[in-house]
Amino acid sequence: MSGDSGLKSYKVVTYGCQMNVHDSERLSGLLEDAGYVKATSDGDPDLVVFNTCAVRENADNKLYGNLGQLAPAKTRHKGMQIAVGGCLAQKDRDTIVRKAPWVDVVFGTHNIGHLPALLERARIEQQAQVEILESLETFPSTLPTRRESAYAAWVAISVGCNNTCTFCIVPALRGKEEDRRPGDVLAEIEALVGEGVIEVTLLGQNVNAYGSDLGDREAFSKLLRAAGQIEGLERIRFTSPHPRDFTDDVIAAMAETPNVMHQLHMPLQSGSDTVLKAMRRSYRQERFLGIIRKVREAMPDAAISTDIIVGFPGETEEDFEQTMHTVREARFANAFTFQYSKRPGTPAAEMADQIPKAVVQERYNRLIALQEEISWEENKKQVGRTLEVLVAEGEGKKDDRTDRLSGRAPDNRLVHFTRPAEPVRPGDVVTVEITYAAPHHLLAEGPTTAVRRTRAGDAWEKRQAAPAAKPAGVMLGLPGIGAPAPLAVAPAGACCGD
Repeated sequence: MSGDSGLKSYKVVTYGCQMNVHDSERLSGLLEDAGYVKATSDGDPDLVVFNTCAVRENADNKLYGNLGQLAPAKTRHKGMQIAVGGCLAQKDRDTIVRKAPWVDVVFGTHNIGHLPALLERARIEQQAQVEILESLETFPSTLPTRRESAYAAWVAISVGCNNTCTFCIVPALRGKEEDRRPGDVLAEIEALVGEGVIEVTLLGQNVNAYGSDLGDREAFSKLLRAAGQIEGLERIRFTSPHPRDFTDDVIAAMAETPNVMHQLHMPLQSGSDTVLKAMRRSYRQERFLGIIRKVREAMPDAAISTDIIVGFPGETEEDFEQTMHTVREARFANAFTFQYSKRPGTPAAEMADQIPKAVVQERYNRLIALQEEISWEENKKQVGRTLEVLVAEGEGKKDDRTDRLSGRAPDNRLVHFTRPAEPVRPGDVVTVEITYAAPHHLLAEGPTTAVRRTRAGDAWEKRQAAPAAKPAGVMLGLPGIGAPAPLAVAPAGACCGD
């Protein structure tokens, strides 16, 4: 896989939340800065990096299964290296090397910048390197990056979490919340816009708690308004907020800042006050529904999504019915639903009254059926509307067969539309009329009303024109002297869905 160039190839495999996706882009940037090239689909790469998640109970089984499949490849590929990072690495540490002794490097969530050096040390010393730091050494956004998208980017505004939800292990692995300075965040966004990005998603484990260590309770709404002033930035999103910290000034900033999208992901987790208390979620059903009402009063067109856990320890049928009631009242555009699974190391894993699998499955099926019905009804309201769609890359799995393209509406709904006669690139914007709605997507079967070629489309085209060029490392913290240089979307709450 090194090929004629003699450069080592790499592959990064990412599990879990948007923060992991963000970190993986940094890992790719670090490796390319160190002289690696992204692997093609043929043969074995010289390096495989697993960026892991510890949120689900079977996370370790998935990792060790994949490591086991790689063992023969490493035997036949002399010099191949394997590295494991992320939340599971932070949690399991030396266990990984003990269970999979062919792993070369284990690194944690706080020291991703050390990966190239650890790989070189493992190569020279011919033994595994395990380095886990207990606190953040370098904010990820100050590291080089290789973004997957030319037109959309993640921008981390904080790392870590100060909450103590009983089902979530993330605070123990990511640490306490640390906020970036607003000037650094805005400088990064400006640099991205200069590179052609027209959509950014502000990212944090608990994104609207931003400002907690800056001493400003309205720091997040101020950041939204300030980002809204950046010329050329067309769409601003954020994920994932916490109902406890979702204040009226944020709703006002969303409603009054034209390029902040009327889309909100607000994790519910449960509609039962009893279960919310056991989860240590510091809000109750009425507070949650009150936020939803305020958002809809200010932005009637807002699309609201959520996270829900079914079968938390001690959940009764009455508790579950309260969740169903909340879903009916909130009328989410979509919901990311999970059957509760034990996270080793969390208080909930040790709770009594763990719910039998069969009961959890039956409740889960009922919730899915209800949400599917609501999602379809809400999507049907979009039929006949004319929407501006940001053309995406890789969103429509059937596009080649159907001669369609796909993209995202301002409220983040997925839209499949008839391919226009004129060329359209990812990052361009098309205007279409919605003709059909399904529970999880919209369809525009008529002709495209307008095509707007954008700087983002130009950036995508430029990237496609030079696929073999080795990207330079890009520093995304406080920019230095000269032109600043560059920072991609999966819905749902960051990590545990705070």
